[in-house]
Amino acid sequence: QVDLVESGGGSVQPGGSLRLSCTDPERTLHSYGMGWLRQVPGNQPEPLMGISSSGAVTYYADSVKGRFTLSRDNTKNTAYLQMNSLKPEDTATYYCIARFGTISTTHLSLNYWGQGTPVTVSS
Repeated sequence: QVDLVESGGGSVQPGGSLRLSCTDPERTLHSYGMGWLRQVPGNQPEPLMGISSSGAVTYYADSVKGRFTLSRDNTKNTAYLQMNSLKPEDTATYYCIARFGTISTTHLSLNYWGQGTPVTVSS
């Protein structure tokens, strides 16, 4: 069982930055693809970015291109989502996801999900 734990969410003004972190305190994630998606109540989840076990970006959404960066540090068993130039429309609950091998962006239920961390972008 993979238990993903996210941190780093919060409130920020438009144009600001946040960095989200995701780890599993009990299991090594080195062989897992990881990624992030977000969800606004009433909407479908939106996959944002995916990264392979070796650190290659495997997926990114056009909505975050050039503003968000996904990375991982396997020595710390942690993936990071650096979010810059945040906009009010980025307001959502952000979920870390993981799957052995590569994450699925078309069948999201195939991934393990974290509990989510809220991000609010507002002036």
